[in-house]
Amino acid sequence: MAMKESTAKSTPERVIAFSDGVFAIIITIMILELKRPAAPTFEALFAEWPTWVSYIVSYVFIAIVWIQHHFLLRYATVATLKLMWTNFAHLFSASLVPFLTDWMADTRMAAVPVMCYAFAFLLVNITYLSLAWQTVRARKKMELEDHGHRLFHLRSIGTLVFFFAAMIVAFWYPYIGFGLICLSLLLYLRPDTPGMRTNK
Repeated sequence: MAMKESTAKSTPERVIAFSDGVFAIIITIMILELKRPAAPTFEALFAEWPTWVSYIVSYVFIAIVWIQHHFLLRYATVATLKLMWTNFAHLFSASLVPFLTDWMADTRMAAVPVMCYAFAFLLVNITYLSLAWQTVRARKKMELEDHGHRLFHLRSIGTLVFFFAAMIVAFWYPYIGFGLICLSLLLYLRPDTPGMRTNK
């Protein structure tokens, strides 16, 4: 009973600190996997364009995910067991991005790697929505603002549709699928949470 009570009342600071460390490692792994051009020329640099393009998109995506995570977890006052496991699932899906970025660059954006890349983005978004739900539930004294709540859900549904469409389209047209992934990131450049505000 004491253990359950202690878990239920634990604060989210350690969850946030651990998550920040994981995001930092993800970005570090991505930059370590960047391939050097074969020669010291602009032609050789341009020849590695799949590496640079995929790295930039992945970096922007991880930055957006971290910003969303940062703004979301500031609303959490209790680190419940469900919230912690949901956060682990979110971090797991984000940790797939460096591997898939490297695979996509190595294959020069072949169909299957781009499909898997889009699936990873879809998984990150799904786990984020689950984390948002757990955060709202973890904080008892919250109200949802109707406008902010609707906007959050519209953007969430929009990105889910974009990522799913990118995954399907990439099977036949990987470049177009990758383009849809890039377009979907524009929807999340401004951080958003489920329209939460504290009761006074």
